[in-house]
Order: sequence, then structure tokens, then C-alpha cells
Amino acid sequence: MNSDVPLKAVALVTTLKRSPEASSADKLAHDLGAEFEKHNVELEYVRLVDHVIKPGVEIDMKNGDEWPKIRTKIMESDILIVATPTWVGQMSSELLRAIERLDAELSKTDGEGRYQTYPKVAAVAIVGNEDGAHKITADVLQALNDVGFTWAANAATYWNGEAMHTTDYIDLHEVPEKVALANKMVAANTAHLARLLKSSNYPPVK
Repeated sequence: MNSDVPLKAVALVTTLKRSPEASSADKLAHDLGAEFEKHNVELEYVRLVDHVIKPGVEIDMKNGDEWPKIRTKIMESDILIVATPTWVGQMSSELLRAIERLDAELSKTDGEGRYQTYPKVAAVAIVGNEDGAHKITADVLQALNDVGFTWAANAATYWNGEAMHTTDYIDLHEVPEKVALANKMVAANTAHLARLLKSSNYPPVK
């Protein structure tokens, strides 16, 4: 696959901390993004908590809803990255709301009956001070697949510190070796699959 074909990715950082406060989820998203850039992928980062995202399952919930402009970024990208902290073993409420809003994509198809998300590939980045990464990965990737996204082999990277300790990912002096390797695999495999789908979308539904 020709790696010279440029790709675009948007990373939804679903920390509960508003900019410019330091965030472990944001740092892992940027560490992963640095690997994507090596594969000719242009990254844009969106910290969801900085925006007004109304609850609901419509594309536009009106009354100041800022999800439509975030959705536009997703639709203009080849790759969707979601980065989340882990709270009580769960994904963040910001990510859950984004997934709920993506439910609206089930009503949007092209002239061949395919969801507009079909040629897009998703990846996940998770941080936390307790276990939960595997469950969050399963929940998020299944939900994104339900609304039309595809994921590659090894589509998730994560860092979980030891239970009950106080060290955050942003406190680490360097990216742990295993996380760095996972970042490389996520970026390489996701970019590869995104180029395949960009050149040849799924078959028509109708």
C-alpha cells in the first residue's frame, strides 16, 4: 500500500479536564499521534470538554450544540482516534456522550446504501490508575463498529498504573517501552487499513 497517500485523522480527547490543564489522556493521544505522523497522517486534536455537546442521538440538537462542527471534522477524516481516561473502570462521560451522538450516523447513507462512516478506521487510547482498559476497548470499538467504523489489528493502546497508586501518565519521564510499541502498531496498522478503504470502499448495500 502506497504510504505516500496522505491521510487525515481527528483525535477526540475525552478527558474531564478543560484546556489548558495537563491531561494524561491528552498526552497519550499526542504520543500516539506522533507515531501516526510517521505514516503521513495529519492529526487534529479536539478536547471535547471544551465544547458544548448536547445530550441526544441527532446530528444537531440545536440551541448552541457544537457537535455538528466536530462531526464535520470526523467526516472529513480517514481515521478517528478516541482517547479516554478510566474512571471506576469505565470510559469517560465525554466519550460516552460522543458515542451516543454517533448513533445518528445510522440514518445517514450514501447512494449505495453504505454508512458515511464505512471507509473510516477507528483506534482507541486509554489511560488510568486502575484496570479497565480491556473492557473499555471492547465497549468502544464495538460501539464504533455498530455505527460503521472499522478497526485494524491491535487497534488500541493503553497505560494502567498499579491499583491504588497516585502516579499519572503525565508524571512519567518517558513513554513506557510496551506503550511505545503498542503506539507503533496502532498507527501502522490503522493507517494501512485506512489507505485500503480509501482506495476501495466496502461493497454497495443495495
